[in-house]
Amino acid sequence: MNLPVPTPESLLPMALPAALDGREGTNRARGAHRQIAADTDLDAVRLWLAEYVHSPHTLRSYRKEAVRLLIWATRALGKPLSSLTREDFLLYERFLAAPSVDWADPALPRRGGARRLFDGPLSERSRRQALGILCGLLNYLVAAGYLAGNPLALRRSRSMTTTRKRRIERYLDHALWQVVLDSVEAWPQSTARERQHYERSRWLIRLLYHTALRASEAAHAKAADFAQRRGRWWLHVVGKGGAEGEVPASDALMIEFARYRTFCGLPPTPTPDETSPAVMSIAGDTARHLTPTAIYLITKEVFLRTADALAAVDPVGAATLRRTSTHWLRHSAASHQADAGTDIRFIQKNLRHASIETTGLYLHVEDDRRHAQTTDTHISKKSPAQPDEVPA
Repeated sequence: MNLPVPTPESLLPMALPAALDGREGTNRARGAHRQIAADTDLDAVRLWLAEYVHSPHTLRSYRKEAVRLLIWATRALGKPLSSLTREDFLLYERFLAAPSVDWADPALPRRGGARRLFDGPLSERSRRQALGILCGLLNYLVAAGYLAGNPLALRRSRSMTTTRKRRIERYLDHALWQVVLDSVEAWPQSTARERQHYERSRWLIRLLYHTALRASEAAHAKAADFAQRRGRWWLHVVGKGGAEGEVPASDALMIEFARYRTFCGLPPTPTPDETSPAVMSIAGDTARHLTPTAIYLITKEVFLRTADALAAVDPVGAATLRRTSTHWLRHSAASHQADAGTDIRFIQKNLRHASIETTGLYLHVEDDRRHAQTTDTHISKKSPAQPDEVPA
């Protein structure tokens, strides 16, 4: 499906005071050969974001960090982005670790000038990610001849001490995943609207789990992306950065797809030229794709409703489900495939990882075996041998 190209303004729909728009920024590259025509910080940032219009997930993440910095700089420091120094970014890093209440007030709206930009303090990992994104933005503006230098380039690398990769922990174990599936079956279906919501939610969580799709990939998936080859079904996926790949679609998943399509009034099996989305809008509009945000919210509701039902008997499991998001299903899929003994090279292809080292973070079986053999080893109950008696 050809998506409309967003305008620069729609990529970053906000305004800044004229005195803080960056035209007179102290870090502006004066007299340099410019690669972009932008005269203000907002226009320059919009051009940077335009580089990622074909990667919706990346675009949302990068825009969030740019908005946070722009608003913080102008509101907290009274400075434009193009005047920020290394000292300012040290303050910003401390701010990310402990934003004041007025920046994370749950009563504030998510949109508009007085929006809520934080849910609370960012973890060390999230702070590193935020500053890494902003460093990329500043590098772009320096290369474009817009900024004279990148203050974040002076930031000390912590790669030797903080980048140790740990096993993926944000996934559901087999038992908790089954609880989620069972919980959805208890949803009310007395009205047409409830039935539609039940069928779509039921199908969506299975699609995400069986294919390990990201939310943006599921949002843009079409029925025609499912194709049969040599008697087996495959799902064609366009992922991060436009990278293409194919994911095996099991017979169990295709049975569920046929059920969902039949409910939506479509033939059980998709055709090669079909343009309908893999996940329909609630109204069943075959020309309308859901947004990645909608995919996230539908899935999040499944986990929250399951958590509410589970809280009384398993508060730990309920707490886990309240933190669970769409990406947890991607992690769950990979972890469960690894548990089942699937070749790590196949899991790498299924997740479309560039490095097999990344896929290796999903291998938990060896850890489980080591833990079991360590903690289940019992010292023999036989009394230790007595020392030989010394003759009198």
